[in-house]
Amino acid sequence: MSHFIFATHNSHKVKELKAMLPQLQIKTLIDLNHQDEIAETASDLKGNALIKAQEIYDLFGGAVIADDTGLEVLALNGAPGVRSARYAGEPKNDTKNLEKLLGALKGEKNRKAQFRTVICLLTNEKTLYFEGIVKGTISEKAVGIGGFGYDPVFVPDGFNQSFAELPPEVKNHISHRGLAVQKLVQYLQGAR
Repeated sequence: MSHFIFATHNSHKVKELKAMLPQLQIKTLIDLNHQDEIAETASDLKGNALIKAQEIYDLFGGAVIADDTGLEVLALNGAPGVRSARYAGEPKNDTKNLEKLLGALKGEKNRKAQFRTVICLLTNEKTLYFEGIVKGTISEKAVGIGGFGYDPVFVPDGFNQSFAELPPEVKNHISHRGLAVQKLVQYLQGAR
């Protein structure tokens, strides 16, 4: 397998994935002129990844990659979690999500969190899942101009900079999505 459809409209995710998988030919929903949003109605990340992969597989066939990511904050009982992209409501808005998160943590000492990504690979033979988790803390304020989503407030363990401050190649190597993609790559290399 060297040709995939990545079931997303998120240009930031596409850029990250293509940087991590330069050896693969990846088409996106934008490339396929598929404009419809895919309803993420599952109660967990794995379910949402499958929903996205299944819908695109049913439409286009082939090998489909889909992912779902959540930021899980310990002091918020795992929120925003599966609702991370729409934490502040519809339409999804990164700035409003950050404001809501920082407001919810105002005065909170325990700022431990983790980013978790689940990638679903759906082919005509099988459905497989690859998970990546990176632990860290939520900073007091947004810092940095790189990345997207919650990157300006997430400081991975072992670093003093937010994901938005780290060079993309460093972030891609240690991030939740990067770790899940590494597992996907290991599988694909073994499947050849």
